[in-house]
Amino acid sequence: MTIGQALLSFTLAAGLLTITPGLDTALVLRTAAVEGGKQAFLAGVGICFGCLLWGAAASFGLGALVAVSSLAYNMLRIVGAIYLSYLGTKLFIRAFARSSSHNPAEPVLQKQEGDGSLWLRRGLLTNLLNPKIGVFYLSFLPQFIPAGVQVWSFSILLASIHAAEGLLWFLLLTNASKFFSSWLKRRRVVMAFDSAMGAVFIGFGLKLAFDKAR
Repeated sequence: MTIGQALLSFTLAAGLLTITPGLDTALVLRTAAVEGGKQAFLAGVGICFGCLLWGAAASFGLGALVAVSSLAYNMLRIVGAIYLSYLGTKLFIRAFARSSSHNPAEPVLQKQEGDGSLWLRRGLLTNLLNPKIGVFYLSFLPQFIPAGVQVWSFSILLASIHAAEGLLWFLLLTNASKFFSSWLKRRRVVMAFDSAMGAVFIGFGLKLAFDKAR
C-alpha cells in the first residue's frame, strides 16, 4: 500500500465512521438543540481533540496498555460509565424540572454563560473516558500505515484527518440545527430531547459498566 492509497482509504473509512450515529453525534445534536450551535461546535472540538489524544496515545503504545491491561481498561471503563451516567441523570433532572412549567410550549431561553471551556471539557471527557475508542484506534490505525513510514508521525496524521472530518461533520450538524431553532427552543421539545439523550447517555454508561471484563 502506497502512502497515497493509505491516506485515501483511511479518509473514506474514517468518514463513514464519523457519520455513523453514536454517542458523540448524540451529544452534539442535543447541545445544538438546547444550548445553541456555538456550544455544540465547542463540544465537537473537544471530541475531536480527544481523538487526537487517543491517536497520539496509540502511536506511543499507551493504547496497547489499555487493550491488554485489565486494570487499566477497567479503571477507565468504570470512570467513563460513572461520567456518562452522571450526564444522563442531569439531563433527566432538567427534563423533570421543565415538565413543571405551566406552559410546555413556552420557548426555552438558551444560556450563553461561560467562556466555552464547559462544552469543550464535556466533549473531551466524553471521548477520553471511553476506553473502547483507545482500543479502536490501536486496532484501526495500523491497517493504514504503509511500510517505510515513521509510525508516530503517520499515526498523528491519520488521527488529524479523522479529527478534521469530525469537525466538518459537527459543523454541518450545528448549522442544520439553525433551520429548526425556533421549534427546538420549545420547552416541550427540549424536555423530549433531554429525556431521550438522558436515556442514551445512561444506556451507554450501563453498557460500558457491564462490558465484558478483560
